[in-house]
Amino acid sequence: MGELLLAVDIGNTDTVFGFYQLGREGDHRRAEDGLREHLRLATRVDRTVDEIYLLLRQFVDARDLPFADEIAGVIISSSAPGATQAMIELARRWLGIEPLILGRDLDLGLRILYDNPNEVGPDRLADAVGAHDLCAGPSIVVDLGTATTFDAVSAEGDYLGGAICPGVVVALDALVARAAALRKVEIAAPRSVIGKTTVESIQAGVLYGVRGQVSQIVAEMEEVIGRATVIGTGGLAELFAPFIPVITQVEPWLTLHGLRLTFERNRHLATRIHAGGGHNGA
Repeated sequence: MGELLLAVDIGNTDTVFGFYQLGREGDHRRAEDGLREHLRLATRVDRTVDEIYLLLRQFVDARDLPFADEIAGVIISSSAPGATQAMIELARRWLGIEPLILGRDLDLGLRILYDNPNEVGPDRLADAVGAHDLCAGPSIVVDLGTATTFDAVSAEGDYLGGAICPGVVVALDALVARAAALRKVEIAAPRSVIGKTTVESIQAGVLYGVRGQVSQIVAEMEEVIGRATVIGTGGLAELFAPFIPVITQVEPWLTLHGLRLTFERNRHLATRIHAGGGHNGA
């Protein structure tokens, strides 16, 4: 089967593990190309290294994936610093690998034109790397997760910057917490923009509010960078994208794709170390 890469995207809400098949040359038409399996866990800073390993091991055994010695490398993107160290220790102790940590010190294949490049979240950098690979011209990534982020990438591979808004679930939770007469509702399409019940009114506000927000920010960005491919990603992308016409492409695994590409560009930095604690390869 060849060697595998374990790409780990640690978000504020979820942590996603992606197992990519390495050694496949050629253009990537979609972000999931080469992605053999994936696992999503809730991000919890109180999980120990051993707990994470056991959950991951149960998953790879159930999917009949190779593990340990067959993992050629690990690359991590983290937006939750409190959970990062456990993932690093997992790679070192159980896989015998010194992981690569995504950041501007790695070769990303992009120029970062932020005033302070260190302020750009690693997930946003990974999204930009993935978008530049998939798009021939300028691109805008709309990541619908804990936050709703917009990232603009030029055709030449310049990360131009972006915008950050409160995420849908965060905003809805805040609304319910601060308004005694309202309750949390399922995020779904209402019958009309004019809700006939409180539930439908909230749903209308969420759906059409996000659509208006995304459409307006994308339009303003295109005034600056020109017509762009707009890629939707993040945990809520598949739910909202059908209602947001400006999103022309949905790539749920864009962040993992960017991690895979970054690993390939920096593979010479990957090192195998002696693993402590003992493990048995599958």
